[in-house]
Amino acid sequence: MSAGAFRLGALARALRARGEVVVLTTRPPRHAPSTPDSPGVDVRRWPVLRDRGGNVRGYIQYMSFDAPLMLRLLFARFDVVIAESPPTTGIVAATVAWLRRRPVVYYAADVWTDGVISMGAPKPVVAIMRAMERAVLRRAAAIVSVSDEVTERLRLLDADPARIATVGNGIDTRVFTPEAPLPEAGGRYFVYTGTMSEWQRPDVFVRAFAQIAEEASDVRIRFFGQGAVEDELRALAEDLVPGRVDFGGVVSPAQSASWIRGAVGSLVSIVPGIGYDFARPTKTYAAAAVGTPVLFAGPETGARLVRDAQLGAAVDFDVDAVAEAMRLLLVEADEGRSEGLRPRRAAWAREHVSLDAVAERVAEVVSQVRPSRPTKIMGARTAPTGPDGRPVS
Repeated sequence: MSAGAFRLGALARALRARGEVVVLTTRPPRHAPSTPDSPGVDVRRWPVLRDRGGNVRGYIQYMSFDAPLMLRLLFARFDVVIAESPPTTGIVAATVAWLRRRPVVYYAADVWTDGVISMGAPKPVVAIMRAMERAVLRRAAAIVSVSDEVTERLRLLDADPARIATVGNGIDTRVFTPEAPLPEAGGRYFVYTGTMSEWQRPDVFVRAFAQIAEEASDVRIRFFGQGAVEDELRALAEDLVPGRVDFGGVVSPAQSASWIRGAVGSLVSIVPGIGYDFARPTKTYAAAAVGTPVLFAGPETGARLVRDAQLGAAVDFDVDAVAEAMRLLLVEADEGRSEGLRPRRAAWAREHVSLDAVAERVAEVVSQVRPSRPTKIMGARTAPTGPDGRPVS
């Protein structure tokens, strides 16, 4: 279950207290663990084209959801529609909302124009994405942003600042808690959960681990999730540290919390300088909520979050720096310092990044644009993906 799925699930619950909620989304991939829908929320799933890894990536795959979505919305009864990225889905929702004379709220969890630029997309593709994103932002009655940094990027796309509500981001602190059961597998390990993509490049952790593998002969890395660079990552691990890196695939939120709970450190990375320097990965919040120290490698925004809240170690996106941080976290774990700080980290997460609190702020934004009468709220979402077409986490 991705960060986006957590975020929108919490929003659906918050909106349900204010009116009728219908969610239009995709059928999950076959290998994904099943999770129950929020009580009282009408979730309607549509089959969608996916790649072999179960990801929704590329124009044709997006269109396999967006084209039927237009018909589904045209003949549905609703008073407000909420759409999240990609902008193709936003365009469909905004177009139907205009035709039906209904307001649309755009949930900007990221900025896709920056994403396609970071991937080195051709200039015509960037221009088309920028035009689509601007069109959605112009049509939206309200725009929800997950951070000050995203808000600034939206303003650069000519979004009206008066219509942007910066609500923050968070994690489900009912699932990710210090009380999460420890996994049955023992031993010391670092854990990486979620997307393995070009803009995260988790190979930095495998390369760093290779530097300490001999001196820490009992330690492993455990990867959970999927992504574009997973095959490359597996090959690198087998080459540098054969038999010491495990890939557990996609797991449920509860299993993810359990694996994070038992880890020496939770690994989080963002490649600097490719358009994602503003990101604050949800992986950081998940680790904090469980109380496990974060090892963050990447730009200043994410690093500052870890340092200011004392959530673990923040270093440059550099193999040597990551290796040294791994050594320090192993020492802290052996001395019991990490465990002693677990309650404080979890308390910070409950106070600052509770997903329920974020969802209530978004629901209030929606309430301000909807009619005063009892309302039927439609939510449209292609899939839990980021600008690279991969599940965001």
